Amino acid sequence: MRIGLTGGGSSVDKVAEQARRVERDGFTSLWYASLVTGDPLVAIAIAGRETSRIELGTAVLQTYPCHPLLQANRVAAVVDAMRRPGFTLGIGPSHEPVIRGVFGLSYDHPGRSTEEYVRILVALLRGDDVDFDGEDWSVHSAGRVAPLAHPVPVLVSALGTRLLRVAGELADGTVLWMAPPRAIESHIAPKVNAAATAAGRPAPRIVAGLPVAVHDDEAEARNAAAANSTMYAGMANYRRILDIGGASNVADAAIVGDETSVRAQLQGLLDAGATDIWAAVFPVGDDRARSIRRTTDLLAQLVS
Repeated sequence: MRIGLTGGGSSVDKVAEQARRVERDGFTSLWYASLVTGDPLVAIAIAGRETSRIELGTAVLQTYPCHPLLQANRVAAVVDAMRRPGFTLGIGPSHEPVIRGVFGLSYDHPGRSTEEYVRILVALLRGDDVDFDGEDWSVHSAGRVAPLAHPVPVLVSALGTRLLRVAGELADGTVLWMAPPRAIESHIAPKVNAAATAAGRPAPRIVAGLPVAVHDDEAEARNAAAANSTMYAGMANYRRILDIGGASNVADAAIVGDETSVRAQLQGLLDAGATDIWAAVFPVGDDRARSIRRTTDLLAQLVS
C-alpha cells in the first residue's frame, strides 16, 4: 500500500526529525496542511533537506489568498530548497468560513475560480509564459516565472463534480479529505478518471485522506475522532461528501478498530478506487503516545 502521514512539527528540529523518522519507517509521503498560523511550504523545504526519497505534499494550499504567478514562484523556491525531486502541490479553494470569514476575501464562484487558477498554474509550472484574462484570475507572466529544477505534480482538492473534472482534465489527480469509500467508488473515481481519459491524460492519482486509529474499543475511538475533528464538522463541502459516502458524521467516516479491522478498511479505500492513502493518525485514550505508536506500527507494516 502507498500510505502517507500528516506532516508537521512545532519547531524546525521537530519538522526535520519527523520527516527523517517517517522516511526511515518506509512511508511513501507526508502531507502538510495550510493553516492560517503557518505556511506548509516552509516545513516542506526543511523536511526535503533532511530526506532523500519520501514524497512531500501540500494538502492543501489555498488558492484565494495567493495569485497563481506568486504561487508558481513559491513552488520553485521550495523545489530549489529541497535540492531533490519529490514535491507534490495540492491546491484548493478551501472553505467559505476561512476565506470569507477569516481572510475577508470573496468566496464567490469557487469552482470557476479554481478552474481558472489551475489552468494558469499548471501552465506556469510547465515553464510556459501565460497571457490569460479570466473572470476571476488574470496573468501576463512575460518571463517572470522561476524555472523548476524538478517537475511538480499538481493535485486538486476536489469533492464536487466540476473540480473532479478539473482534477482529471488539467491536473494529475485529486487529494481528498473526509471522503468515505462509498463516495470514492460511486462519485469521485468515476468522474476524475473519466475526465482524465477524455483529455488523453494518464490515470489520475486519488489520495484518500481520513482519520485513522487502531484501538480495541470502536465507540471510544469514534468519540475521539469527533473530538479531534470539530473544525471540519460544520463545513458544507465535507457534509456533502459525507452524505454521498453514507456517513452520518466525521466520526462515522473515520477508520478505527483493531489491526484486522483497520487493515480491511484501508484495503477498502483502495478497492473503491483510491491510489494512495493519507492516514491522519489521531490518539485514543489516556496514553496518547502508545495509541499513536500502535497505529503507525500497523501502517508501517502495510507499507512494507
